[in-house]
Amino acid sequence: MIEYPVDQLPQLIDDLLQCDTTTRKNKLLADAKEKLSTEHLSLLFEALPKEQRLEIWQLLDEDTQHEIFINLGGDSCRWLLQSLEEAEGFKLLDEVSVEELLELEEIIPERFVDYARRQLDEVQTKQYDLAQQYNPEQLGHWLDFDALKVSEKITVAGARKIFQKGLPQYTEVIYLVSRKGTLIGEVAINALFKANDNDSLLDYANLDVSALHADDDLYEAAEVVIHSEQMAMPVVNADNKLLGRLSVSSAYELRQEVTDEAAAKAGGLREDEDLFSSVTKSAKNRGIWLGINLATAFLASWFIGLFGATIEQVVALAVLMPVVASMGGIAGSQTLTVIVRGLALGQVTDSNRRALLKKELRVGALNGCVWAFVIGVLTYFWFNDGMLSLTITIAILLNLVAASLSGVVIPSILDKLKIDPALSGSVILTTVTDIVGFVTFLGLGSLLLL
Repeated sequence: MIEYPVDQLPQLIDDLLQCDTTTRKNKLLADAKEKLSTEHLSLLFEALPKEQRLEIWQLLDEDTQHEIFINLGGDSCRWLLQSLEEAEGFKLLDEVSVEELLELEEIIPERFVDYARRQLDEVQTKQYDLAQQYNPEQLGHWLDFDALKVSEKITVAGARKIFQKGLPQYTEVIYLVSRKGTLIGEVAINALFKANDNDSLLDYANLDVSALHADDDLYEAAEVVIHSEQMAMPVVNADNKLLGRLSVSSAYELRQEVTDEAAAKAGGLREDEDLFSSVTKSAKNRGIWLGINLATAFLASWFIGLFGATIEQVVALAVLMPVVASMGGIAGSQTLTVIVRGLALGQVTDSNRRALLKKELRVGALNGCVWAFVIGVLTYFWFNDGMLSLTITIAILLNLVAASLSGVVIPSILDKLKIDPALSGSVILTTVTDIVGFVTFLGLGSLLLL
């Protein structure tokens, strides 16, 4: 059975968190560097509670630190720069590429961006300035600048000398350009193996080249590359000047970015939220969506309430029940989204699950206090009944805490049982939050109102 890096990640996280000697930690980190890709090393780092991260960071060599830093999510990247001495933070940016800087400039403080720009050489500076001519939603902002291009007048022998220096990844053609840089055609590298040295590359060129345009929508261009069955496609400007290319690897990364963002938004989250983001930040991110959900829940309750004018006090509980259930459901689904994503990436393990549970319970308690108060006030003004307001306030607080607990426990249990939590977790979670919400609300109502 093939063992993939994501399968090895949980065990490495457990070992690091349970290890109590520096020597052992160094050995584990050496194993991790050997077994994991750069991206998975970053996932490993983000899966550690923040108390342990800096300790592990100091054990890494400079090259590994740079690789991890470049691949961190926005929250983790900013946290690291804030936690390190400023000189250490600047050092991480000494050798960033143009592509890396373009990604980082959206998430790191401006002083670090300015420092990194000053480290670019003349060629890189021109590439960076070119990218700035396009907005982040356009392809021209995210070009691969390693397109292999040569003069239209070069011979096969000249091309072979270039090949000997090495080819960029995902290169299957060489682009022919005019003296002014205009794209003329492309030559398949395989076609040159048996060609005569003195032949012109134009003799083997495909002059009908399908090219992307720098002002194309970034994600639409990525789909074009994926469906093109090519390793990369050239990118030109309005004057047909070759600017760079978009490789199939970058295209798939962009598609995954869209998928991750959609999944995060479905749970009311930001795509780059750290697994161990601060409680206040996590609560703030999710609280906005709780407020939106509150509006729709109260709308449903208002329609039910239209028919309750002549009904006794207890019926007010039924009018408000959708509010309790809905708030618990959305809070639980937010926690569920974070945990399911962490499980899929191999970041959630037995060793860090307790820390995650504590963090999520604190998020639930914080959002519970805020929104329980808001709902209690609204209920008081709606029904002019202090005891009813107190009842729903307590019920909302308890239900949001229970929802946070369920959001961690349910997907973890399903994962242990080899059941996909992404498919069935939300169904079970909704059932649990509804039951907890109704029992808590109606039970309190029976005690305080009857």
